Amino acid sequence: MSTEKALLELLSDGEWHSGTALADSLNVSRTAVWKQLNRLMAAGVEVERVRGRGYRLGESVDLLSEPAIVAALPEPIRDRLDLHVFGDIGSTNQFLMEVPTPSTADIQAAIADRQTAGRGRRGRVWQSPAGCNIYLSLAMNLRSGFEGLGGLSLVAGLGVIRALESEGLSGAGLKWPNDVLWGHQKLAGILIELSGEIEGGVRVIVGVGVNVHQPPENVGIDQPWTCLDAVAPDVGWRRSALAARLTGTLADHLSAFDREGFWAFREAWQSMDAFRGRPVRTEPASFEGVGAGVTSSGSYRIETADGIREVTAGELSLRPLT
Repeated sequence: MSTEKALLELLSDGEWHSGTALADSLNVSRTAVWKQLNRLMAAGVEVERVRGRGYRLGESVDLLSEPAIVAALPEPIRDRLDLHVFGDIGSTNQFLMEVPTPSTADIQAAIADRQTAGRGRRGRVWQSPAGCNIYLSLAMNLRSGFEGLGGLSLVAGLGVIRALESEGLSGAGLKWPNDVLWGHQKLAGILIELSGEIEGGVRVIVGVGVNVHQPPENVGIDQPWTCLDAVAPDVGWRRSALAARLTGTLADHLSAFDREGFWAFREAWQSMDAFRGRPVRTEPASFEGVGAGVTSSGSYRIETADGIREVTAGELSLRPLT
């Protein structure tokens, strides 16, 4: 266990701890504790410091807990899962790209409190401050091969929104091909990556970022966004419970997609399509029209002055016309 993670676990009781007590528990110097605490605070973790009393986590800190995540997982998923929970990592997707696939589990998940090299679609940076949000990646082997993956990101998005609804959210929608929206604001995003072909199929990695406690002063986000605390403040969102729900629901949706394809999810996805019937434009090769839903393979249909045009997720993104 890293010093940072061990320090957070010591502070997770919400009580005051002296620097000496923390150093003794971690078998490091007080200077090392002080440096680690400063590092946590620089990363956005709220730590209170009072002379003569020591240190404690702020009341708003919502720590990720591996035991809590495991306990909240459905037993069938828990028995199939190889789980990794990190305090700090470059990218959960990249970790699953590189870690060996165990022979004893057919699902792998990586969940982090913070990412230092988080990324979104088209190589964009995914802002990943500590103590705020969900950064989760799930890896599974699908039997269909590359040619059968049309609509995978849409099924993942449907799994994310259903997991959020199960925890108390209502009123969100899906933006083709990979976002969960609240109104016109981004609430969650999905990044699909392929790790390579395997015997009898392909290994896919589904990366999910969900804004849970995202602070309003955060900078560097290049589009309108919101968080679960803002849109559903009465729920009392806890990241460990949400991470478990997302893991289980995504695994179920990917397994069903592997058996049945996107066709089985098409109508459900269209019922949550945030752009259907609305004026939209495409990026980067811009043309305009009205959202007309998805095909059975997951392409998006746009009604233009010249008729229906279909676009695929690898080509374009959609933006509303305001």
